[in-house]
Amino acid sequence: MYAKYIKRLIDIIISLILFPLLLLLVVVVGILIKLEDRGPVFYKGTRLGQYQKEYKMYKFRSMIVDAPDIRNTDGSTFNSIQDPRQTKIGRILRKTSLDEVPQIINVIKGDMSLVGPRPSPLGNEHTYDDEYKLKFNVKPGITGFSQAYYRNSIDSQEKKKYDVYYSENLSFKLDIRIILKTIGTVFNRKGIYTNNDNSTNVSRKGINK
Repeated sequence: MYAKYIKRLIDIIISLILFPLLLLLVVVVGILIKLEDRGPVFYKGTRLGQYQKEYKMYKFRSMIVDAPDIRNTDGSTFNSIQDPRQTKIGRILRKTSLDEVPQIINVIKGDMSLVGPRPSPLGNEHTYDDEYKLKFNVKPGITGFSQAYYRNSIDSQEKKKYDVYYSENLSFKLDIRIILKTIGTVFNRKGIYTNNDNSTNVSRKGINK
């Protein structure tokens, strides 16, 4: 009952309550982004959602226009405080997690949930085994188990394990635990970056637009 009906109802109610905050941020953050490089305010990246259906995920743009998509060798996204692709305002957005707020639009549209497994980028599908594919039984979330408890301080395999754990143990109690933990994690600003330096152990997958 919760997973099929109540969770979606809660997603819609909370997202509509937060929508005025998003509009305010669009004005303030949009002006700052435009002042820095005049590029687009939003980044729209293709992700795999529930049942591996593709959708466009919205974020405030935190990188330069046409930044190359750089991945670590395990297929995860390269993410470093020294990443030259980041804009000045982008670094602030990432440290505060404000870049994620536009995903409220995805929740309202039904592409995502407030809580769920991490959204999956395209390009790694060939690495997914049958166990990991269980994560696609539920919608990806703005936050989730690994984001709340570990953020980017654990490796890709551990993140995958917790994505599957969430999909198999989804409950109202677990969602509340994750939301409360997320608030603390965001304020503590720990585990923001996957890479501690500009490691050369990466590959380029194309262009982020």
